[in-house]
Amino acid sequence: MTAYSIMMPFAPQRPEQLLPFAALTQWSASCLWQGQGNVGDTHISFAHAAASGFRVPMGTSVNLMPFLHPYDAALRAQTLAATTGHRFVAGFGPGAAVLQRGVLGAPYRSQLGAVREYVTIVRSLLERGEVHLEGEYFHCGMQLARYPRPAVEIGLGVLRPRMAELAGEVADVAITWLTPAAYLRDTVLPALRRGADRAGRPTPRLVAVVPMALRQADRDPVALALASNSGHMRLPHYRDMLQRSGISVDVAADAQASGRALIGGGAFLYGDPAELALGIKEFVAAGVDEVVLNMSGVCATYGSRRTLGELETVLGETAP
Repeated sequence: MTAYSIMMPFAPQRPEQLLPFAALTQWSASCLWQGQGNVGDTHISFAHAAASGFRVPMGTSVNLMPFLHPYDAALRAQTLAATTGHRFVAGFGPGAAVLQRGVLGAPYRSQLGAVREYVTIVRSLLERGEVHLEGEYFHCGMQLARYPRPAVEIGLGVLRPRMAELAGEVADVAITWLTPAAYLRDTVLPALRRGADRAGRPTPRLVAVVPMALRQADRDPVALALASNSGHMRLPHYRDMLQRSGISVDVAADAQASGRALIGGGAFLYGDPAELALGIKEFVAAGVDEVVLNMSGVCATYGSRRTLGELETVLGETAP
């Protein structure tokens, strides 16, 4: 059965800002997801929610590898699984080349090679309690104390076929963002299966973070699509993924046309509750195991209180 979850629609400046969304997750959703922020630490916000009584499944979508050594990533993931009492999805991604250059001095020579090393270290620490790897990008010869806790699933941010194949080989969860349902069905899922078959392991769960907004008389859907996604649409790897899915965007040249293309291509869902439910069902039919409702555009434009109400409405229309 498909799970329906919530994406934290903004990066909280204070951990308590996460609590209303954790409460809604506790009552109405399967998991609370949070992306990489540059305001507060994702792991601390999650731990604060658990300590405040909202012990729910949580996941990162995604933590950027240049910011966090894989040993620290494994330690934090294990701690959060124990703290929440639920499985934790530790999602990772290499980030854009410009970010790698800003943090590390130069981009990874091979994005896939760096990801493979990173995940190898994290998995070995979590599953065996030790690792000895001297790689091109990461080195770790350490032990990590093991103790009873819920499972930690390792996720990879996936946009294009080669990363999807790698996720099939090494990850438990493939996490997508801004990817239309048809692209997931025709491109991402077959690549996941190829990688999993090559490694002789089960196909990872497919989790799609889907940006959306409810139709209202006073709303401009293009403005909401841009408020949610204009930053991602400026990055080369997102533009390439969208081009592969039949959506041409160039925010710098024509932001309005780019926003309309997102909506027309099914990367951003807009409509009344029943229409959004139908759009979400397209992702289910495409083979998605978990749909994460992302209303960051609504939140950026109208605030968190209105966003919570709309998330509750859509969950009520969608979830069984």
